[in-house]
Amino acid sequence: MSRTSIVITTPATFELGARTAPVAPRWVLAGEPITRTWNVLRSHDLTSDIMVWECSAGRFECRYRQDEAVMIVEGEVFITDESGEERRLGPGDLGFFPAGSSCIWRIAERVRKIAILRETMWKPAGFGLKVWKRFLLMTGLSTPGPAAA
Repeated sequence: MSRTSIVITTPATFELGARTAPVAPRWVLAGEPITRTWNVLRSHDLTSDIMVWECSAGRFECRYRQDEAVMIVEGEVFITDESGEERRLGPGDLGFFPAGSSCIWRIAERVRKIAILRETMWKPAGFGLKVWKRFLLMTGLSTPGPAAA
């Protein structure tokens, strides 16, 4: 796929080609959750991935090494944060889990999500990138995308 390829897909219909694996035993608190993962794409700069992830019933701990934004496609999950508060995420709900955070996932039956994983960046490097992009826009060496319009 080239840098400019557009990807359009329907995560709810993914069935073939999944990577199946149990949740790591050291994380499991109840049940025997099994995951299925489809890697949809990786960004050109290798800092972001989009995947579809599905998991069977169980309760387990998640520790996030990357920023992760999720949207639930099917099923539901109950997330318990570090303060002990439990929240439900169902179809259409969006969640964000910053790198370094952890929580407990409780899945009664099955859940499927779209996950966008992003490598974190040292703040000064991120600021420098923003300044560079602004410079390119101001000098006409780059044009704004549709989101900036």
